[in-house]
Amino acid sequence: MDDELPLSIDRESARPLSVQVADEVRAAATAGRLRTGDRLPPSRALAARLGVSRTVITAAYDQLHAEGWISGRHGSGTYLTAVPPSAPEHRVAAPLSTSPLELFDLAPGSPCVAAIDRAAWRRAWRAASDRLPSDRKERAGRPDYLAMIAEHLLRHRGLGPGHDTVVLATAGTGSAVAELARAVLRPGDVVAIEDPGYLRAVGAFRAAGVRVAPIPLDGNGIRVDHIPERVRAVYCTPAHQFPLGARMPAVRRVELIDFARRTGALLIEDDYDGELRYDSAPLPLLAALAPDLVIHLGTTSKILSTTLGVGWLVADRRITDAVLAHRENTGTCPAPAGQLVFTELARHGDLARHLRRLRREMPPRRALLVDELRARELEVVGDNAGSHVLVPLQSAAAEQQAIARARARGVLLDGLGRHHAGIPHTFGAPIGYATLALDELRVAITIAAECLAGANSQRRE
Repeated sequence: MDDELPLSIDRESARPLSVQVADEVRAAATAGRLRTGDRLPPSRALAARLGVSRTVITAAYDQLHAEGWISGRHGSGTYLTAVPPSAPEHRVAAPLSTSPLELFDLAPGSPCVAAIDRAAWRRAWRAASDRLPSDRKERAGRPDYLAMIAEHLLRHRGLGPGHDTVVLATAGTGSAVAELARAVLRPGDVVAIEDPGYLRAVGAFRAAGVRVAPIPLDGNGIRVDHIPERVRAVYCTPAHQFPLGARMPAVRRVELIDFARRTGALLIEDDYDGELRYDSAPLPLLAALAPDLVIHLGTTSKILSTTLGVGWLVADRRITDAVLAHRENTGTCPAPAGQLVFTELARHGDLARHLRRLRREMPPRRALLVDELRARELEVVGDNAGSHVLVPLQSAAAEQQAIARARARGVLLDGLGRHHAGIPHTFGAPIGYATLALDELRVAITIAAECLAGANSQRRE
């Protein structure tokens, strides 16, 4: 059997050669090409045949001997003493893709990474890597990161420090909502949420046993007169409602705060892209108007990149104490790497320069999109802010038809129908304009506009 055993190795593979040889012997035994009692080739001969060092073959035989598949007989050679059991081939399946890379992606929610200064980005990562590794977990977040967030909120969002408010690091707004659902709320509590709205927040609440009350919207945001008196909290996106894109005016903000004071409800303010305004200064945050009632959430994923995976939470100490207790009990805390990089970007002024660059970059992109849509007599909804607009459509059928037509032509569109926590009642396509390169954006917008206009006109007929 010595010279008849067909073994092969792949020199391009990352797997060690000795591991490959051992695997080949096992496979030959499992397939029946080797039987119990068969003699294996001498290590020197097999090494010469495969073109490897004798050390490789010796290491493979030692491994097989340790596993009990082979044994050596002094002066006679090496023999197979047992056959490995047969097993189905094991394959590691790749995760299903959620954002097809072959399509021009116009779905909302992605940042404009093209605006990031690559030199500043590399410089921040290098500076972060120069820090000594941490030897303990920072449940609240790194102190230098929290200091930079406090400065960022003051300079860019007008939120000054309060004597009873505390800043915590988070893994982003979705993660923060999940923490609040378990640390501050209780199973059975009711949270009012914009409908249509951010479904990941809905999922986080429901996963914690918190009940969700979908509240309709108008052009000014969540309808306060439709919020039940019994709710424990209200979740909203007042700076730039997701996905309709409206800005909550001052009168509605005061109305919402009055409701919270009267009922004792908490207000969860998701300020996911509040830094991105192009026409006027942002209105005061709910957290600035009522710091004792408002839990303010922010994230780096819309202004920089999802790579960092960090955000922040600002709230009254009783809220932050509950979140910290939850983290202590569960052993969780935000990962420090993204905090380090953000800190370095902010420390050297690169974050402020990036935000100024974004405010220059985004308006022409928005204008390109809006002009193309309106040229086809499509309605465009949404404030001059953020990184998406909404094209209303007449029905669920028109929405699905537009999405299918666009996909067939290589463009990924989102549908408003899937953003409802309750029964879908408003339809359209929220269109993001931040992700694609400008030349790709022009092509994708033209296709999307044609598909949306076609679906809308057919439904009217």
